[in-house]
Amino acid sequence: MNAVIAHRGYWKTEKEKNIKIAFERAFDNGFGVETDLRDIKGEIVISHNMPQGGEMSFEELLKLLDGRDLTLALNIKADGMADEIKRLLDQYKVSNYFTFDMSIPEMVYQHKTGLKVFTGLSDIIPNPILLDKAEGVWLDCFNSDWFGEKEVKEILNQGKKVCIVSPDLHKREYKNVWERYKNVSGIMICTDYPNEAKEYFNGKN
Repeated sequence: MNAVIAHRGYWKTEKEKNIKIAFERAFDNGFGVETDLRDIKGEIVISHNMPQGGEMSFEELLKLLDGRDLTLALNIKADGMADEIKRLLDQYKVSNYFTFDMSIPEMVYQHKTGLKVFTGLSDIIPNPILLDKAEGVWLDCFNSDWFGEKEVKEILNQGKKVCIVSPDLHKREYKNVWERYKNVSGIMICTDYPNEAKEYFNGKN
């Protein structure tokens, strides 16, 4: 079984990205979610860009999850939030999560704090930072579809988890690329098309 991560929630229109309805739809359909964390006025909120006020809070997202064992992929958009992120995750007893995309100093601190950190590996970051200390790898493809089954298995064989960024997040064709690693089990895939991914990777295609 492979886990499907709905990118900014399971949205059906662009305006639904990173808002309550997209997260509710994702969780109700059994999908994990990827989302963006920033802070404003002492509160951690869901926002890809700089928050202006009125954004959904991270705590509200955890309440929506409501104890379900679905993966949260937390894209860290600002430094200095680690202690509060960990406090909230502990408060709501959320253990199926990982943080990623933070600065190097923040990654070091988050690891020391005990957060589950994924390092990045991509066509522009060929040498993942702190791989030995990371829980897993956020495997990305900014400019080219450079990896396949061999590269994914190499990471898994090091005892690391893998979350693959589907090329649809970079506005590229994805179905032919999925073919390259569809036979690898135990991976996560982050996509804007969670229903298609669920059918494709979990034996219903």
